[in-house]
Amino acid sequence: MNPPTTRFAGVLVPALTPFDRALRPATVRFVGFCRWLLAEGAHGLAVFGTTSEANSLSLDERRSLLERLIEGGVPAGKLMPGTGLPSLPDSVALTKHALAAGCGGVLVLPPFYYKGVSEDGLVGFYSELVERVGDSRLQLYLYHIPQMTGVPLGLGVIERLVRAYPETIVGIKDSSGDWENTKAILRNFPQLTTFPSSESRLLEGFGLGAAGCISATANLNVRMIRALIDAGPGPRGEALHGPVAAIRQAVERRPLIPALKGVFGEIAADSEWAIVRPPLVALPRPALTELLAELAAAGLDLGGQGFAPLRVPALAPA
Repeated sequence: MNPPTTRFAGVLVPALTPFDRALRPATVRFVGFCRWLLAEGAHGLAVFGTTSEANSLSLDERRSLLERLIEGGVPAGKLMPGTGLPSLPDSVALTKHALAAGCGGVLVLPPFYYKGVSEDGLVGFYSELVERVGDSRLQLYLYHIPQMTGVPLGLGVIERLVRAYPETIVGIKDSSGDWENTKAILRNFPQLTTFPSSESRLLEGFGLGAAGCISATANLNVRMIRALIDAGPGPRGEALHGPVAAIRQAVERRPLIPALKGVFGEIAADSEWAIVRPPLVALPRPALTELLAELAAAGLDLGGQGFAPLRVPALAPA
């Protein structure tokens, strides 16, 4: 299959990965959930990122889940799977698999085991990845999340990669939480498709040339985020911005993945939604109760009909 060459924009969801009680990926539930996110307004899905617990998944699990998504009716062109791992051969294998499946792009972490590596080392890793994949269709989005990887992607690394591979290194997700860094990327690399990781900066980001956001909390709030994007700057956008930012802030004060899964467990009245793979642990009940109250106060309709598909145990694909 030929991946589309149109770049991503709007709200992309780093979809949660449901697990069953044996800690296996709940494949049918995952496919149904991803289809629901698109129906709710997501422009695309950044599967197998941080929020997906990707680095708790095996290579075979990632490949199988991606294949099941596409077989289940999720358009491959709307998928931006994470393919970056500490091992160069593993990163190449996952990237080739995503390309063969027709995915619209890949989101690639730096090699995150060795710390304090040089700029030359990081440029070398991404260069080897591009060369070994050896496919002009490759659309590669860098993934900067130094608080998790311990390996930052500085402006110098980005500049060298964009200069070397202008048709391949097409974008970046900046999950640093440092808005000054995001602004520096937007200012210095207007040719890149840049995604901040928080919807609370959407309106300001659009004014600076951001493409949208790839946000963990879009799992829960994609409908309102999409409405904010569609409204844009102006009174309607400003009215939506407050609740959207409040929902984001309520969730990010807790461990993101357990918080999101815990909320879905309550919405769906299904405790399997709250399952995380070790070393993560479920959000304690008092913290979850507090979070639910804050989300309701922020304007998220936890009993709304929009969440009805989550209450169907099988979430069967088409």
